[in-house]
Amino acid sequence: MNDFDSSTYKIIELVGTSPNSWEEAAQNAVTQASKSLRDLRIVRIVEMDAKIENGKIVLYRARVKVSFKFEK
Repeated sequence: MNDFDSSTYKIIELVGTSPNSWEEAAQNAVTQASKSLRDLRIVRIVEMDAKIENGKIVLYRARVKVSFKFEK
């Protein structure tokens, strides 16, 4: 059997933030998750929003779902 025949994955939802972009916000969520989770596989952007102050975007937020291999 190869790695794809009988694997199980867990999915968690995270919110990453960045003062620069939604892409960086998503990357920050993945970077943080990779510090405590092994074998991250897929990230899916679920929602993007931004905080506004004085008519300017000051913080980008990306809600993501990250999957990782579930170990027995």
